[in-house]
Amino acid sequence: MEFKHLKEKEEFQFKKPDPSVLDTFAAPHSINEVHLVCKEFTSLCPVTGQPDYAAIIISYEPSHFCLESKSVKLYLGMYRNEGSFAEHICGRISQHIMEVIKPKWVSVQGNFASRGGVAIEVKSERGEI
Repeated sequence: MEFKHLKEKEEFQFKKPDPSVLDTFAAPHSINEVHLVCKEFTSLCPVTGQPDYAAIIISYEPSHFCLESKSVKLYLGMYRNEGSFAEHICGRISQHIMEVIKPKWVSVQGNFASRGGVAIEVKSERGEI
């Protein structure tokens, strides 16, 4: 098994979100559910260009593959310069995960920090939940 991104040191540049950076490995038979939590997610408001901060919670039931966590960290980091609404971000993340590992189901929840007194919580679900 060879990982593309799990190395001692890697030069990383913030570019457009690209699901091809997501590494996978064979899912152990005894795993029913996986949760990945990123408490330091950053993107940009598509209107003002101001930074948006969120916690992103990815949950899925593996079918044949699991996501390697460092590659998920690199993938989520690609949103740092992305101007996009919270709803679009969560939908795109769930779509990319569905395409890459084809889980039985996936849920992506984004808990975006309050700006102007309004916080946004978004959930995108795909598959048979």
